[in-house]
Amino acid sequence: MRLRELDDPDHLPALDARFVAERPGLGLGPEEHAPRILLLYGSLRPRSYSRLATEEAGRLLRFFGAEVRIFDPFDMPFPDQVAGDDHPAIRELREHAIWSEGMVWCSPERHGQITGLMKAQIDNLPLNMGGIRPTQGRTLAVMQVSGGSQSFNAVNTLRLLGRWMRMITIPNQSSVAKAYQEFDEDGRMKPSDYYERIVDVMEELVRFTILTRPHAARLVDRYSERKGAGKTIDAATDLSTIATMPQKRSA
Repeated sequence: MRLRELDDPDHLPALDARFVAERPGLGLGPEEHAPRILLLYGSLRPRSYSRLATEEAGRLLRFFGAEVRIFDPFDMPFPDQVAGDDHPAIRELREHAIWSEGMVWCSPERHGQITGLMKAQIDNLPLNMGGIRPTQGRTLAVMQVSGGSQSFNAVNTLRLLGRWMRMITIPNQSSVAKAYQEFDEDGRMKPSDYYERIVDVMEELVRFTILTRPHAARLVDRYSERKGAGKTIDAATDLSTIATMPQKRSA
């Protein structure tokens, strides 16, 4: 499988446990299983800072009780490069997306935008795949790393794409400036405000994922799609219909 294994997955040297809520979603919704989070990054460099930031996010999500998968896009083709999208990397990415309840997208900013590799992964996730929607209704956290001063071009684009993919993009986000200064020689992120923001974002992602879990399908239920599928409203069971029905007055 094209999944990256985390080195020292439970070792969080930059995290001060005194201030951490280990179950940030407690009481917000059903917790019958761990939140399932898919993480994507946008660079294949041997020392890829978007990958290193993504791995830090993955460790934090594990700490917060989530099940994580970090997809390795080492052989991801461009959209339409392979006839019928018949490529193992595309098939596997889609399988992980369907498995997920939420996602993290982390891209380097290159020439003021996300990388081609990041866009290729998102473009290889269709809105509709045989009646299955691999992204719709899932939560999303966006992150970026930069080689220079802090910027938000990449996260702004990722937010736009998340909206286009009909995802629930959380309010918080992370942008790490001069990323080459923020990681030690072992690839672990140093304590900093940038690291604390990633903690904040992952904490919030877990909360929103658990909060929206019982309502995800209803939140993306659309008139146009019901009409296209010929799926009429059952007045006896539809909550909105029941709520707007005239109430009988008691004698």
